[in-house]
Amino acid sequence: MTPDQPRIIFMGTPEFAVPTLSALLAAGERVVAVVTQPDRPRGRGKKLAPPPVKVMALEAGLPVLQPEKIRGADFLETLRQFEPDLIVVTAYGRILPGHLIDLPRLGTINVHASLLPKYRGAAPIQWAIIRGESETGVTIMQMDEGLDTGDILLTAGMPIEAEETAATLATRLAELGGRAMMEALQLLRQGLLTARKQDDRLATLAPPLNKEDGLVDWSAPAERIGCLIRGLDPWPGTYTCLAGRRLKLFAPLVVREDAAAGPTMPGPASFPGPASFPAGTIRRAGADGLLVVTGRDLLLVRQVQPEGGRRLEVETFLRGHPIAAGTLLGT
Repeated sequence: MTPDQPRIIFMGTPEFAVPTLSALLAAGERVVAVVTQPDRPRGRGKKLAPPPVKVMALEAGLPVLQPEKIRGADFLETLRQFEPDLIVVTAYGRILPGHLIDLPRLGTINVHASLLPKYRGAAPIQWAIIRGESETGVTIMQMDEGLDTGDILLTAGMPIEAEETAATLATRLAELGGRAMMEALQLLRQGLLTARKQDDRLATLAPPLNKEDGLVDWSAPAERIGCLIRGLDPWPGTYTCLAGRRLKLFAPLVVREDAAAGPTMPGPASFPGPASFPAGTIRRAGADGLLVVTGRDLLLVRQVQPEGGRRLEVETFLRGHPIAAGTLLGT
């Protein structure tokens, strides 16, 4: 081992972590082991499937550890045998105990998918979209035992696009995270990587999401509902009720309401204003989507997924499920 090539243990699990591991391997970093979550049942058949990080690690011929528990002395001793100088973490999925964080001489550093101290927690990508942020990014941080409270080593920002979903943003942030980690390692070698404390007064939380978070309140403004739909795409998904059954909603477009001229809408069609209709009323169901009255402005929903079915363009859905104008969603 040389000072320029520390022995690294990588810890990560989902697809989001793959670009960071890939960047480490492409740069010839000395990754001595990979720690990931155990294989879990997936799909309709509930067959055991390996995490994406495990797949890449095995292809690279790296030792893979998949402990059920990480807080015991046995796992600590297992890691100690690899003599790590540094632990790199990207979306591992568990809170690390202090004795593990402190094991390597250079500490444990993490790729977090927000510009800390904003959006500490399990779902920073989703909450940044849900709350209508125009920018997000990644933070390389020195881990401690708090919830994403460690010192900031490096940040890299990027804009959130107008129709960005949690899925598309996660893909872009994952690539950015890999690049940011390599920049951080280069600065570490040069002795230029400096830590700064987070300002806790600016901290916001990004708690875990569940399926019920996706229930639409049509009395909210269209812009807020659109952000919710995009932020929960693909999981857990945003939904309303149609004829007593859940209908998931995707691909929203806000249609601005101008009191003088009516709603601003792409294309030649004009639409009646929503003032005289309750929130959740479908003003039109057509090839371009479901145009729905909200608490402010209208929302065009262009893709749906019926309960027990697959995700469809609204035009395709309507062929087998015609919807009359005036239908009320959410009851």
